[in-house]
Amino acid sequence: MNVSFYGHVRQYHNIKDEIDANIREILESGQYVMGPVLKRFEKEFAAYHGIEYTVGVGNGTDALWLAFQALGIGPGDECITTSSTFFATAEAIWIAGATAVFVDSDARTNCIDPSKIEAAITPKTKALVPVHLYGQCADMKAVREIADRRGLLVIEDNAQGIGARGDGFRIGELSDAACTSFIIQKNLGCFGDGGAVVTKHEKVDRVVRKLRNHGSDKRSCHSPGCNSRLDDIHAAVLSAKLKHIDEWNALRRKWAARYSACLKDAGNLTLPYESPGYYHVYHLYVIETKKAEHRDPLLNFLNENGIDAKCHYPIAIHQQEGYPWGKGARIAGGIPNTERNAACCISLPMFPELTEQEVDYVIGKVLEWDRKAGVA
Repeated sequence: MNVSFYGHVRQYHNIKDEIDANIREILESGQYVMGPVLKRFEKEFAAYHGIEYTVGVGNGTDALWLAFQALGIGPGDECITTSSTFFATAEAIWIAGATAVFVDSDARTNCIDPSKIEAAITPKTKALVPVHLYGQCADMKAVREIADRRGLLVIEDNAQGIGARGDGFRIGELSDAACTSFIIQKNLGCFGDGGAVVTKHEKVDRVVRKLRNHGSDKRSCHSPGCNSRLDDIHAAVLSAKLKHIDEWNALRRKWAARYSACLKDAGNLTLPYESPGYYHVYHLYVIETKKAEHRDPLLNFLNENGIDAKCHYPIAIHQQEGYPWGKGARIAGGIPNTERNAACCISLPMFPELTEQEVDYVIGKVLEWDRKAGVA
């Protein structure tokens, strides 16, 4: 049996009529950029979050960078975040001209560890940038408490957590801006690149809208900005899919629960942890081998048996040769949890359209490898 890592083609066929109808509406209207369908989707996405404003932009990296710009983050400022995430989180800080300060991740959730933040704060610290990694919210109550006490901004990287909730809070509720990506493999994905900034601040909304459109809020009148607009065709696809996101997230949770129940006795593995009271949406289902030297043999075994497992993220940001050290970044304290996760992580196939037979096949092969590997 072959088990794919992504299910977006199946997803398209499941709601093909809805997506095609929305795309036809755009094609017939002739309004492909900054049109009424984009405006409609922005309102729908804001309402989904229970937040006042959403601005559709070109991609998730731009969403972060534009939010930093709108909040006045730039050269001379420091932003505290985690190295256990996709490169774009820190890249956007760097593009804004600020310095990324990495603190360790929580050993169980792999999200930023709030207990490490305080010691990393300096007079240059301007913002905290938690990442809702793999589909689980970071501890936003603790992050917000530190930010309020120290007079800091909070920008959420929510590229992986659309629909996730914390214990008594929703994404966007405890921050100055929450930034997301709509690239196809996300829980809510368009047919290419896309992103959005969600915010409760009218000024952030206004400034991001202007910046994304060549610094223009009036035809032919410009100031320095960029070209980062969510096209209406992508907005049309997202509008169709948004109606199903809660159903799809529930299916992700169903498959995650099956993985966890059947793999709980695998002696060589650590399974994903869901914080009490949280609603994890499992953008990724990430296991860890208890020994780093077991990661590649297990990954290779799964791939050789037709299972398209992957690693997210095997090289932490601070380990990347391309990251701008010196003024571009620094590490505050040790980050052993981040480095362990990078060395041991494997993402099993996870998408709503998986079948029970596919999930059970993956489980069977993981357990087969675990038996052969012996006791950790």
